[in-house]
Amino acid sequence: MGDELEVDAADLTAAVLAEETQRRAEQSARDDVVLSNQLPGVGDKRMSLRESLDAGGGGLVGVLWCHGVVDEWPRVAMLVLLPDIQATFGVSDTTVLGVAGLFGLVLVLGSLPFGWMADRLNRIRIMAAGAAIWGAFTMFMGLAPSIFIFALFVIGNGFGQASRIPNSASLLADGYPLQARNTIFAIEASARPFGQFTGPFLAGAIAGMAGGAEGWRWAFYIFAIPPIILVFVTLLLKHPKRGQYEQQDVLGESLGTDNAGPPISLSAAFARLKKVRTFYYMVVGLGAMGFALFAAPGLMSLLLEEEYGYNADKRGWILGISWIPAIIMVPIAGRIGDKLFRKSPELVLRLAGILIGVYGLVFTVGLRFHTPAVLIVMYALANGFQASAFALTGPTIASVVPYKMRSMAFSLVGLYLTLIGGVGGNLLGGSMSDEFGERTALTALVPPAIILGSILVVYGSRYVKRDLSLVVSELKEEQQEQIRMADDPENIPVLQVRNLDYSYGMVQVLFDCHLDLAQGEALALLGTNGAGKSTLLKAIAGLGIPDRGVVRFRGRTITFAPAEWRVGQGIILVRGGAGVFPGLSVAENFEMFATSLKLSAAEYQERLQSIFEVFPILEERQRQRAGSLSGGQRQMLALALALVHRPEVLIIDELSLGLAPIVVQELIGVVERLKERGQTMIIVEQSLNIALALCDRAMFMEKGRIRFEGPTSELAERDDIVHAVFLGSAQS
Repeated sequence: MGDELEVDAADLTAAVLAEETQRRAEQSARDDVVLSNQLPGVGDKRMSLRESLDAGGGGLVGVLWCHGVVDEWPRVAMLVLLPDIQATFGVSDTTVLGVAGLFGLVLVLGSLPFGWMADRLNRIRIMAAGAAIWGAFTMFMGLAPSIFIFALFVIGNGFGQASRIPNSASLLADGYPLQARNTIFAIEASARPFGQFTGPFLAGAIAGMAGGAEGWRWAFYIFAIPPIILVFVTLLLKHPKRGQYEQQDVLGESLGTDNAGPPISLSAAFARLKKVRTFYYMVVGLGAMGFALFAAPGLMSLLLEEEYGYNADKRGWILGISWIPAIIMVPIAGRIGDKLFRKSPELVLRLAGILIGVYGLVFTVGLRFHTPAVLIVMYALANGFQASAFALTGPTIASVVPYKMRSMAFSLVGLYLTLIGGVGGNLLGGSMSDEFGERTALTALVPPAIILGSILVVYGSRYVKRDLSLVVSELKEEQQEQIRMADDPENIPVLQVRNLDYSYGMVQVLFDCHLDLAQGEALALLGTNGAGKSTLLKAIAGLGIPDRGVVRFRGRTITFAPAEWRVGQGIILVRGGAGVFPGLSVAENFEMFATSLKLSAAEYQERLQSIFEVFPILEERQRQRAGSLSGGQRQMLALALALVHRPEVLIIDELSLGLAPIVVQELIGVVERLKERGQTMIIVEQSLNIALALCDRAMFMEKGRIRFEGPTSELAERDDIVHAVFLGSAQS
């Protein structure tokens, strides 16, 4: 007996592995079909910088470059002047580095709402507003009377600066052609090292000229002026159309408005972006690297002051010249990135990961030298490598994520890089510095963080082509749907699903699913337990985010719209065996379900009477507790509660679940009356008899795929499906 069980288990394992291998091969083959057609920006001819600036205009990248430069000044001023600020307020290394780390924390918290707005509103105006905020708070930082007030002003400054994270990169991606995207991103990325180069000089010089123990305050007064000027310059820019160059490259045209789809919620954007594998490994890797990248400048400033006795002026020019290699290397990296992307997109990200690893190696080796000149030269070279790496990651992110949520994607980069790495790195580095010294803290912090981050980024490069292919397929599907809607505007489906894939973690459960539901139609969705029916309903109802594909409601894309928005639009899901409050009376259940509708008393009573015409038994039992109703009556109540919303699409999941045949017959009569009233429905069932009784058209799912779609009469004639799946139900 034991041997038989072992054989059965071995056979089952082999069958599961074989099926998974076949599934992966089919998925890969489907992606390869897309890859063989066209990937955006791949294989195109080289575009010169002049040509790209002619296409997108020099004003956009120029103004964004200026934002990047002056954005760095208050941040690097704080790092250079850290010992002076520390002396003024009389606090420890841990405290002052913790306050410096607030920049990172607020950049994250601020970038999320700015990213949410940027994917919906005018990004030019958002950046101008952000510049006004951080310009004002930079001035306030110089006025701070205590470390606590200073920290509050740091928070305000960081919040204003957060507007640049999601807006700048997405504006560049939409403003310039794909063929020169790495070069354009590199130009904008060079602003950071240039700001890091000029900022310390200016901060140190201003503090030195002001003199005294609190000369550092004047640096913040003066650095508050440029962002205020940029507010007015930024407002002169023209807002680029979202996704225009991907559309032109893949489709040969720029599409019109995207059917005025609803706003994408933060949670939906997070869930969708997490499923872009390239992006997922990138942001996790960047989070690991943040422990080193954010702590290093502050610890270097403290090291120069405590070990070598350099004052603010000397620290300023030393930290400034350490960014000269980056100013030279970043534009070169951009040109190389464009060349590699045209050849094979994953090579760009692979190069970025390698450059990050080289940064860690060079910096760690440099820390072994106590001669200041050697240390500074090695630190400068390391900065060149890490700045070049970051210049290459931005274009890759812009390419692999859906253009409708690019700003949120760059916000998530800030989330992982600064919240996880920045704050954690500063606090950990500060505590280690207080205990063991700056050099030891850097030696212990940099290598493991950089090695892990580099490995994750390089590993993520293997998914670049896959994610690009999904971008292509979504663009093509969007174009095809717009053409179809234009050709036949009178017959737009009420509900539509296209090319839908869905996974739970790494386990994929839906594969390329599709569905069309016409006005007034009752569609049966059939299949055994585990076929994927409920998962498909989750994607339709907004209770889960698909890996790939689109959901539309009356022609509008709602793939990432929240569930509550869909309910408000009339997409109502009734779960079998659930959907009521058992502790409340029938009448109280109705009142609870109507609270979100804001109906007048007359409107509410009118809806109730309409419902009681279909469910007369519920009118008789309004005072009865819902939990004391029979199973069939509870199912009727669940259906009735859904009708309070007057649904556009009523989705009934497992109508007959656990109910006696006589009760099921009664429910069938109820649903037939709804059908006669023109109610659009999806009825999920395992019973072929119920499907035949209620619906004219059916879809059959098996192992996450649609195996049959057509009239229920044809389904009844499919012996392979009936005998394999519905035999028991057909005989009942």
